[in-house]
Amino acid sequence: MNQEDTILAPNVGWILLIAFGVLWVGLGLYWGRKSKSLDGFMLAGRNVGIAFGSATAMATWVTSNTIMVVPQFGLKMGVWGLLAFTTASFGLFLFAPMASRIRNLMPRGFTSGDFIRLRYGKVAWSVFLGISLFYSMAWLVSMAMAGGIVLEALAGINYKYGMSMILLVCVLYTLVGGLYAVIGTDFIQSVIILVGIIAVAVAALSRIDLGPAYETSVRTQPALFNALLPVALLSLFNNMFFGFGEVFHNNVWWSRAFAIRKKVVAKAFSLAGLLWLPIPLAVGFSALFSNSLGINITDIDMTGPLIAGELLGSAGAVVLFVVIFCSLGSSIDSLLAATSDLLAEDVYKKMFNPEVSDARLRTISTMIIVGLGLVVWLICLPRVGNLMSVLFFAGPFVGSAVWPVVTGLYWSRSNEIGAVLAMVLGSAVGLYAYFEYGWYTASLIATIVSMLITFGAIAFSKTRFQWSKLNEEEL
Repeated sequence: MNQEDTILAPNVGWILLIAFGVLWVGLGLYWGRKSKSLDGFMLAGRNVGIAFGSATAMATWVTSNTIMVVPQFGLKMGVWGLLAFTTASFGLFLFAPMASRIRNLMPRGFTSGDFIRLRYGKVAWSVFLGISLFYSMAWLVSMAMAGGIVLEALAGINYKYGMSMILLVCVLYTLVGGLYAVIGTDFIQSVIILVGIIAVAVAALSRIDLGPAYETSVRTQPALFNALLPVALLSLFNNMFFGFGEVFHNNVWWSRAFAIRKKVVAKAFSLAGLLWLPIPLAVGFSALFSNSLGINITDIDMTGPLIAGELLGSAGAVVLFVVIFCSLGSSIDSLLAATSDLLAEDVYKKMFNPEVSDARLRTISTMIIVGLGLVVWLICLPRVGNLMSVLFFAGPFVGSAVWPVVTGLYWSRSNEIGAVLAMVLGSAVGLYAYFEYGWYTASLIATIVSMLITFGAIAFSKTRFQWSKLNEEEL
């Protein structure tokens, strides 16, 4: 992209990037002073209150994919596309009571992997770890890509330089502060994200004459307002189940369930879902009118930045830059911390070195954070695919994990054979659907297959799981 085509001058982009990078690393050092123990580094001392708890959940869920992919949904699938993305909030709402039960059943648990291992055994645990780690990498890659893309679109900063800088900043402050730093910076980032998105939405409404814009869009792109558009309807349910799978299985959310105080954990997730619910509509509605505004979008990944720049000019571009940088930081740091916990606690400690000391395990965690950042950086250098294709490729895997997790928490007859077959066959059939029918079917089909297998196995099960076995420290 030529620098004269960008909204902000490259030097302005670099100033913003460096300023916020220094701010987040500094805050990471400040909050990281509390993370002296392993519990502090991994789970923020298990004493996070409702304000910080709901803020970190909301900010983590406002990913760069929310800011960058939602306008693509609006551009491709219209009104139903935007509504499809809002269903991701349902995952937070439904996880709220699950988080409370998790805290009661596993008061000293560390990871989602701990639950699967204790509930279903080592085979299911191995399959689950593979799914969780693959999804985490796909999410990390899509966000790092989004960072590079938006910096290039808004300020002409070379994709590779922008992506590298964002990853470096997130790795540094996660490294020095652990989950204390992640949750502390998430709180500030959540406030900036909410204020920024409201400002962008209000400014856009003031610039778009909705009557004429709607008439032009209906005339030139009637499918965007078709309530029965098949692809959009499929994407709504596909995205909803994808969101369930993302939240229910991933250690990002389990680590927060373990970190937030037991008495307020359900309220924190419910409040986070409520705050997140209107964000996709505020971010993406302008894309419905891109044609009437005369915006020529040649690269679908540039949809959001191009529309924001056209409507809001340089001031809007600065706001969008800051919002996206905050959304990137709040999600990448969470994934780095939660994935390193999973690798350190479940893989290194449980599989290879059960007698490892807490101090050594913390060192291993920091090494893993650096390693994850390096691997993601290498994958992102050539910019593989577009954001939607990278993100939704993981959909079949996470969809297949929904029912083993849910029934495992609430149904004593749920068993290992059903869990393993549900995750393996659900993923396989979902992947087939991804390539054969499209990304907008994969998570939906994987979840349905997983559900049928899980409940089929329960119907023939004679086992009765003893819930006390989940409290590993007691045992």
